[in-house]
Formats: sequence, structure tokens, C-alpha cells
Amino acid sequence: MSRRLPRFDAETVRQRLLTQREMLQADSATAAVTRVTVDLDQAGRGSPARMEALQLQAMAQAEETRRKVALRRITTALERLEAGEYGYCVACEEPISAGRLEADPAVPTCIGCASRQG
Repeated sequence: MSRRLPRFDAETVRQRLLTQREMLQADSATAAVTRVTVDLDQAGRGSPARMEALQLQAMAQAEETRRKVALRRITTALERLEAGEYGYCVACEEPISAGRLEADPAVPTCIGCASRQG
């Protein structure tokens, strides 16, 4: 393969990804209590307190979904790093700019492909 290699220190990238993963997992564990199902207390049904609890629960569940997506991206980036494919766009296989990787070490695509995906 004659591709130009992206510039990065693999161990630094690995440590950043592992640190991000640990932080996301810790956040998930901490927030678990806010994602539990809101009690179906018939007496308080429709009350502002219940509506607020449901809204907070929905926001916590959405945040957990975002964390899971981020964790999948990190896992995939670690796998690409181990396979020697890290730093290349998964769509066009061209190198991802060092600045883009610095900003987000789990980013899977170059800026051009990301722009087209929209």
C-alpha cells in the first residue's frame, strides 16, 4: 500500500481513547439513577413534578444513547489503531488530517467525507 501515513503517536492516541472511554463509562454509571423508570403513581399522574421527572428521565436516556455511540466510536478507533488502519478515512481510505484527529481521536472520516455525509 502506498498511502501517505498520517502523523500521530500511537501510544498517545491509545491513552487518549482509553481515558475518554473510562470517563464515559464513569459518567454512565453515575447517571444510571436518573435513567430509571419514573414511578406510575396514580395520585400524581399529570402533575408538574411527574412531568418534570419524565422530562429528566428522557434527557438522561438520550445522554446515555450519546455515550453509547461515543463508546462505539472509541472501540472502533482502538480496533483501527491495533490493525494499523487508524488515521485513514473509513469511507475513502485517504489520511485524516492531524488536526482533525487531534480534535477527536475517534473520528472515523476525513473532513471531505464527513461533509458529504452531512
